[in-house]
Amino acid sequence: MLKAGIVGLPNVGKSTLFNALVANAKAEAANFPFCTIEPNVGVVSVPDERLEVLAKISNSEKIVPTRIEFVDIAGLVKGASRGEGLGNQFLANIREVDAIVHVVRCFDNDDIIHVSGSVDPARDIEVINLELALADLGQVEKRVERLRKQAKNSKEAAEELAILEKILICLNDGISARKVDLSKEEEELIKNLGLLSRKPIIYAANVSEDDLATGNDWVESVRKIAQEEQAKVVIVSAQVESELVELSEEERKDFLGSLGVEEGGLKSLIKATYELLGLRTYLTTGPQETRAWTIISGMKAPQAAGVIHSDFERGFIRAETVSYQDLVNSGTMSAAKEKGLVRSEGKEYIVQEGDVLLFRFNV
Repeated sequence: MLKAGIVGLPNVGKSTLFNALVANAKAEAANFPFCTIEPNVGVVSVPDERLEVLAKISNSEKIVPTRIEFVDIAGLVKGASRGEGLGNQFLANIREVDAIVHVVRCFDNDDIIHVSGSVDPARDIEVINLELALADLGQVEKRVERLRKQAKNSKEAAEELAILEKILICLNDGISARKVDLSKEEEELIKNLGLLSRKPIIYAANVSEDDLATGNDWVESVRKIAQEEQAKVVIVSAQVESELVELSEEERKDFLGSLGVEEGGLKSLIKATYELLGLRTYLTTGPQETRAWTIISGMKAPQAAGVIHSDFERGFIRAETVSYQDLVNSGTMSAAKEKGLVRSEGKEYIVQEGDVLLFRFNV
């Protein structure tokens, strides 16, 4: 399951956003630092309107969306890498996530205290990124020390050492490890370290409801930083999200429409996460269930089948494939077959976004 860690300074709206995203989560959102003592975890279904359409076509008994896990990690402060605030306890939790959602305060409110005394997204981003880099620095220094002893007798150790020494130069300057260009092979060699400052990042610019549609000058400063880092920016309003939880689907649409936006923060965040990580969704449908499956962009049909079960990948014969839109336009799978829209794809086929697949395999 895809995992995203929600981080940020205290009082930026992290826990309010988390509560809204997972609706029944029990994270306490309060106007004081460190109100989240243990990382709160919430699993949410990824919204996908295609599932209901396919379920009607197939008369499916149930719908199974793909899911994403959000981890709400307590507010970090300057010095967290040295144990300030609640320190390393929380930094360790971030190592396990696939992507980081960094909530940045882009609203003014005299009733909500800012730990640094004023709203300044660029400063706040620098604080968090520096703490993540410093936490990595300590870890990489220890690893490099061990590898230098092993490198004389191990080719793999020597290769990893060369990579980490490049990263060490950046970290010593307080620069995120993601700024170092690595090949896929090099990335694989250091993957087990779970470097915090190398994880893909999405900046969630938390605004008031008045700025949700257009953003503001603070959001622009976040966008500028994100562009330099090749990161994503999503404008969210934690307060709006918390209000949406109480509304019906129809009321949500009306409320969001009145604010000048088409979708809530959950959809925006998930879309950004999928784009950032290069993820795709394919679909399966039948009388029993209609289901969404998450894969990495570029996966071939056997690998995509393996996401369902390893036996599917090992015994793969072919994949009966039709695009979602072609199936919907045809009305039924039989009609799509009659029109020649259902293809038989082999082991080299690269699965596309929205493919509806039926795998044939040997047990």
